[in-house]
Amino acid sequence: MLRHCLSLALLLSLMPSAGLAEIEVSFRDGAPKDRFTVTNTGNCPTGPMVVEIDMTNSVGKLIFDVTARGAGVQVFQPLEITAGAEFLRIIPGVEDGQTGLQLDLVGLPAGGRISFTIDVDDTIGQREITVSGSEMQGSAVIVQAGFSAEPGVFDDRAVARVETPGCVS
Repeated sequence: MLRHCLSLALLLSLMPSAGLAEIEVSFRDGAPKDRFTVTNTGNCPTGPMVVEIDMTNSVGKLIFDVTARGAGVQVFQPLEITAGAEFLRIIPGVEDGQTGLQLDLVGLPAGGRISFTIDVDDTIGQREITVSGSEMQGSAVIVQAGFSAEPGVFDDRAVARVETPGCVS
């Protein structure tokens, strides 16, 4: 009996455990550049996926301000990947006034992150060059992996979390 229990324990220890990948997207206002960071806070790597940031429903009716012309306020900054470019298939194009963007990832290891700077402006209120976390609230994050699309929403601290359906071994 003891031998049977030990064999079962050994077998179970060799089986892969189900991992959970959680994607966290955070926004931080800065001068002159604002920063987004996409992090796999889960315990396993992901496969290919698309992470979409959509500010259409944000409290501040936010837009990307990437040129001197357009709907932005004073300072503008184009998209610049500052960390994790190796996890992207391509660098996305962003037009002035756009309310969202998609990051096409080849995968993201556990603890891996992609960070980029860009200028984000509000289109209502006092039209200041700073954007608070509460103005980002209501913006969406959608993580598409295969045939699955998992949503998340930015909270008043400008953080959104999305659990993905699985991990790549």
